[in-house]
Amino acid sequence: MRHSRPHPIDSLFGDAAETGRQSLSKIKQRAIMLLNLNHAVSTLLPAPLRPWCCVANVRQSVMVLETANASWKMRLLYEQPQLLSALRAKILPSLSSIDIRINPGLERKQELNAQNNDSGRQHRRPLKEKPRQLSAQSAVSIRHVAARSEGKLKSALERLAELAGESANPASRGK
Repeated sequence: MRHSRPHPIDSLFGDAAETGRQSLSKIKQRAIMLLNLNHAVSTLLPAPLRPWCCVANVRQSVMVLETANASWKMRLLYEQPQLLSALRAKILPSLSSIDIRINPGLERKQELNAQNNDSGRQHRRPLKEKPRQLSAQSAVSIRHVAARSEGKLKSALERLAELAGESANPASRGK
């Protein structure tokens, strides 16, 4: 609570050395630098890799790239030497290496973008509303286990077994 008093807004945009902390202007400059670097990296990558890769950070002469999954990471590893030499020649001569990390959030973002781009042609369900289906054979097995159970577990298993009939009949889902 020592520093809870109000500060003038000019101090946020001032020099970091004066205020003793990182100013918003330095944060803005770093964000712009990362955006420009991301654009440069995307132009150097092959077309199939571009949507699945982005620059996350640059620190201590190491660029951190994020990719959607392990298969894209492997493809990016094949491109890493050419990308490193091109970046050293054109943009960052002090770049020593590229660290590639997996960020599953990129894949989710790409799926949502693809879904939004296709929304004019087809009506798709949101990704989380996939219909649940339980086979009749699974329902029989669950009922068999429920017959040997008791109490809350038995009633929960019986309700689960009833889902087999509901997945076959969409009209019964609205109960």
